Formats: sequence, C-alpha cells, structure tokens
Amino acid sequence: MLNFKYYSPTSVIFGRDSVDKLGTQISSEVKTVLFHYGGGSIKRSGLYDQVQTILTEKKVKVVELGGVEPNPKLTLVREGIALCREHQVDLILAVGGGSVIDSAKAIGIGVNYEGDVWDFFMGKAQPGSCVPIGVILTIPATGSETSPNSVVTKEEGLMKRGVKSDLIRPSFAILNPELTLTLPEEQTFAGIMDILSHVFERYFTTTTPVDVTDLMCEGVMKATIENAYKLRSNPNDYDARAEIMLAGTVAHNGILGVGRLEDWASHRIAHEITALYGTTHGVTLGIIFPAWMKYVSAERPDKFVQFAQRVFGVSPEAFNAPAEIANEGIRRFEAFLSDMGLPKSFGEAALPADQLDLMTEKATLFGSLGGYKKLEAADVKAIYKMAL
Repeated sequence: MLNFKYYSPTSVIFGRDSVDKLGTQISSEVKTVLFHYGGGSIKRSGLYDQVQTILTEKKVKVVELGGVEPNPKLTLVREGIALCREHQVDLILAVGGGSVIDSAKAIGIGVNYEGDVWDFFMGKAQPGSCVPIGVILTIPATGSETSPNSVVTKEEGLMKRGVKSDLIRPSFAILNPELTLTLPEEQTFAGIMDILSHVFERYFTTTTPVDVTDLMCEGVMKATIENAYKLRSNPNDYDARAEIMLAGTVAHNGILGVGRLEDWASHRIAHEITALYGTTHGVTLGIIFPAWMKYVSAERPDKFVQFAQRVFGVSPEAFNAPAEIANEGIRRFEAFLSDMGLPKSFGEAALPADQLDLMTEKATLFGSLGGYKKLEAADVKAIYKMAL
C-alpha cells in the first residue's frame, strides 16, 4: 500500500425530505447565493420553488444562472464568474447533476483568479481559492457532489478537460433518492455506468497488497450491479435508488483509491468522444471500457481474473488459463451493459468512426495515459478501433 493523505470535508445530508434541511446548511454569514441549475426539470418537479422558498426564508439575495447543459460549457462558466464578482456571491448552490456541480466548481475557482479559468484545466495554473459550494443532487452518476474534480468543455476546439483540487469539494451535499425516481431510463443507467467507471479507474491497479480497498471496490461494484437490475425491473424502487445514489458518492469521493495507483486512461479516451459528439458521459464510458479491458488484460490479466471471480462469480475450475477467466469476466460485464440497454461500441451508439486520429491526438496531448498499463498514442488508437 502506498502512503496517502485523505481529505473529505463535505457534509452529506441523505434521505427523504433532506432538501428541507437546506436552510440549516447556509450560515448566517452568507448574504448572496448564486443559484445554479440546468434546464426545466427542477421547475417541473417543484424543486426550484422549494429551493427558492427556503432561500427567501433565509433572507439571502439570490442570483440565478440556469442553462447548464450536459458536459458543461466554458462560456457559461465565464458568465457565472462575472455574476459572482458583480454581486459578491458568498455561496454557489448547484442544484442538479454532475454537469451543474462541475460548472459550479469551475465558477468557484475562477472568481478570485486574475487570469482565464481555463488555465486551470490546461494545467497552466493551480486553484488558489474557491467560493464555497453547496449541492442538491438530482442525478447519481459523476460523484461530483463530494469529489475534488470538475470537468468542463471548451466549445472552441471541442476540448473537454478536468481539474482536481480539494478546494473545490462542496461544503455540503443534499442527497434525496426521491429526486431520482423520475429520471429517464437512459440517464439512470448511463449514470450507473459512470459510477462503475469511477470504481474501475481505482480498482485496476498495479499496487499490492491493497486488500481493504480491493474489497471495498468489489463491494461497491457488486451492490451497484445488483441494484441496477432491481431498477431495471422496478424504476420506482426507492431502496434501490438510495443504494445507487450512495454508491455514486462513495465511488468518487476518493476513499476507494487511497494507498493505490489509479488509472484514468479510459476517462481521457472517452472524453474525446463526448467532446466531439456530445454523447452522454456514461454512454461513452460503456463504449470504451470493454475495449480498454480487452486491450490491457491481454498483457496484465491478473486483476481481471480477480474481477471476474469476485465481482461476477466466475468459477476458475471451468477454464484452462487465467486469460480465459479474465475474458469471461469481461464478457459478463458486456452482458450487463446490454441488459441495461447501454451501447458497447461506436456502432451500437450510431457514432461515426472517421475521427479516430483526431481523438487520439487530443487524448494524448499531454503524453501517455494510464497507470495499470501505460498507453501511448498507438495504444489509444488501437482501443478506439477495438471499440468500433
């Protein structure tokens, strides 16, 4: 196990009626709030009015900024920064899914920075401060409600990049599984793939021994898969929604990655698909991960053997070699994706296949990718081809 420092300051308020506790999370020192959200779903559900009522009761000035799109855009981030400066915002309240939260984080670190906020996403500068952020989560997927990460898309050049800093971990996160009961099917299961991907990026490691976090990762994966099938059968299953929502938070708050080398190649590879085609993040991850698994397991099968046995219950006695066990685990993962209605390839997602060179170039802009196996540009292109 590697040395590590773990920091997670977010206060999590979980369960039914948890939105009612929003007022208790806003300190008396907060005078102005930027209310940041996406489209009309929170208005249709009544959540918008509920939040406005609570903010009115707190007697805070409310500055609104809606319009966050999936894969949040830099243009809106810059607009939010300008609003925060103009109105001297004390708290950014992000109400929505990961895109809204990531947008809020980018706004937060840009307010007191004299340069362009995009500098942080290109590695030209590191955040020095962040306006406090509060969250009401409506889509369990990205884990951004407690994570130190934000991913934003720059429209010019279609570049999707991330920044990581403990400064952008939200101060509080309100998680009510009831808010997810009306999610469309595609969002529900793309979100579940997103959750699994965050565990995969930590689970597939060359660090040994890491027994505690291995078993934690496997437990989260198994619980996520089991409850995904429950939701497939009954989308109104509150308990299954609650398990998925908690899994999303645990998968990306950092605890599963302590003491181990992480990977993150698949996220970088998948980001380029989303940047070009606007595909839902979880969908692109479902396209890339099976290809990545097949490509890297051919050289390093050991962790995939463990994955097959412990997560998907593959019996080693039925196979003649570790590679066969590993492949059976990957096959069962692909079957899970099909059962959830998620595409496993460019073809199944009806995506064009004529931009592989461009995507490879952008994915490897800063050099090789990955920790489990270092991937150079040729490797990345090979994975794209396997995903066709």
